[in-house]
Amino acid sequence: MTPRTPGADLPEHPDFLWRNPEPKKSYDVVIVGGGGHGLATAHYLAKNHGITDVAVLEKGWLGGGNMARNTTLIRSNYLWDESAAIYEHALKLWEGLEDDLDYPILFSQRGVLNLAHTLQDVRDSVRRVEANKLNGVDAEWVSPDEVAKICPIVNTSADIRYPVLGATYQPRAGIAKHDYVAWGLARRADEAGIDLIQGCEVTGFTTDGDRVTGVQTNLGTIAAGKVALCAAGHTTVLTDMLGFRVPVQSHPLQALVSELLEPVHPTIVMSNAVHVYVSQAHKGELVMGAGVDSYNGYGQRGAFHVIERQMAAAVELFPVFARAHLLRTWGGIVDVSPDASPIVGHTPYENVYLNCGWGTGGFKATPGIGWCLADTIAHDTPHPYVAPFSLDRFVTGALVDEHGAAAVAH
Repeated sequence: MTPRTPGADLPEHPDFLWRNPEPKKSYDVVIVGGGGHGLATAHYLAKNHGITDVAVLEKGWLGGGNMARNTTLIRSNYLWDESAAIYEHALKLWEGLEDDLDYPILFSQRGVLNLAHTLQDVRDSVRRVEANKLNGVDAEWVSPDEVAKICPIVNTSADIRYPVLGATYQPRAGIAKHDYVAWGLARRADEAGIDLIQGCEVTGFTTDGDRVTGVQTNLGTIAAGKVALCAAGHTTVLTDMLGFRVPVQSHPLQALVSELLEPVHPTIVMSNAVHVYVSQAHKGELVMGAGVDSYNGYGQRGAFHVIERQMAAAVELFPVFARAHLLRTWGGIVDVSPDASPIVGHTPYENVYLNCGWGTGGFKATPGIGWCLADTIAHDTPHPYVAPFSLDRFVTGALVDEHGAAAVAH
């Protein structure tokens, strides 16, 4: 008998996958932000800890922020032990997430190539491969000929501006359908009795000493035993309401897709020197991205020259794309910390938990951070995977400087 596809008998349109309840007067836990991280935290609070008196507040629609605007790349080949641990934990959860949610997320492990174009790139890349191996992450160094075998359309000619000298390769990396991930998480959370409240914008907080007692919204004040902030690029708006600052800057991050094409690009290719990364989505469009816009802001759009440079870089690496047509572009708001690592854990308020600073790497961490933040909330102690990412590291100096592995935004 043909095995059943997870979620095959479910409606695709999200309106039918969960309730749209009115908020109650109080909850044990209120999660601010109905994107991937907020929904994953709610899911694992219910699944792992039996905590279901939970509300997820989303000012727009569920999964409509960065969750709907990222380029869906998933990998764990980060340099430092602390980063590799949380991202590898997330990747292992990704590998079983479709069965966990009983919903198709189209997780495709097609591998990722990080190209090296200079001798310093080579040295840094080989170092990262060896660090990955020590952390149990699948990683290898491949030659230009091997790059050409893995992805034949990459220009590996020796007489171009940035010749390919080799690449790191993580075979287990891949992509997933971001909307389906959000819908699957929301459906599971709703089944557990968690209230997912859309169109509910936080306008302030009610405090009593070093505790937050309520969340003020456009739908009224909601009393809360614990509060988790999962608002990505808008986190600083919330922390300003609470009267404390976090070292995070919000930048637009743009991406683009081409017209639909036949399958031509079998993996994910990233290049820091040329400054672009490219994959091909399930429907056939090429998905491209690069670095953040240099200015700060909350607008979900960016400057045209960033898009122009992305396309020029893509054509340099993939001459076969020269005649493809650009279909559309968009932007999200990423929250970038000084050391390019997230900020997770306790805040100056004893019952408020912070989850921000993921920058360009938030999507790939979705199930991992949901698992760890739920554990942190349930036990009021940072999970070991997120303990190194506490807010006080910017006081102690125990930074996790992940700029090398973050490189081009992805």
